[in-house]
Amino acid sequence: MVSTIQNTNVKQKEADRAVVVAVTSRAVFDCGADDGDEVCEVGVAFPLLQALQRVNERLLEENPSESLLFDVVLITSDSQQQQQSSRIISNTRHHGLEISRFCFSSEEDFTESLLKNNVHLFLTTDRDEAAQASQKGVFSALLNGKVASSEQLRVVFCGDAVIRTDAEPPSASQDAAQSFWAQLGEMRRRFGVFGSPLSLVLLTSHGGRESCGAALQMLRSRGVNMDEAYSLAGAPRSPILSLLRPHFLLINHLED
Repeated sequence: MVSTIQNTNVKQKEADRAVVVAVTSRAVFDCGADDGDEVCEVGVAFPLLQALQRVNERLLEENPSESLLFDVVLITSDSQQQQQSSRIISNTRHHGLEISRFCFSSEEDFTESLLKNNVHLFLTTDRDEAAQASQKGVFSALLNGKVASSEQLRVVFCGDAVIRTDAEPPSASQDAAQSFWAQLGEMRRRFGVFGSPLSLVLLTSHGGRESCGAALQMLRSRGVNMDEAYSLAGAPRSPILSLLRPHFLLINHLED
């Protein structure tokens, strides 16, 4: 059973142009026990939602009739949080978050809520949830647990997965990934080189400059230009990620 509540306090985005991003509510708020305190602690996804909102604000500053905007859906499959649905909704308003829709479902049916909302990207801290969504053809990524900026949306593309995706027969999830990449690339082109609220970074873990160059070329052919690119040539990626502090990594293969 899937229940969807539309947020009437937020202007709804154009369905055929909006980039729908679904985020699990437990990554946004930690409501804990209902102890009478209506305000929940914020989670690892809170800066992400602020950064998504910042991109939308800047897009609308550039063009008030802009329709290529992020459309955020909050997914709740946790039974305890479902019992606190009104508290979750009130907290989004308290913090000024522009959530278009709230979806409540069982753990078994949460992928149905993703498909019904035509989600382009599903973000979670749960690897199993991400894998289940990918199996249903929904492009999914794991949220970075480290604190990221709320002023600029930083997205890291894993170049090794980019090259592998281009070489393999496309699956539904890979088609969804490439569609999302193209949408991000189109958004990024709305801004100049400096002062952009959206930053796209390429990171290749294996191979040398040739692998990094091949990934850059493939992404450019799909209209996605990078702000930065790093070739690690086998070095661990944790140190550079701690400096980049992305909100999430687009790796396409969750075992990477």
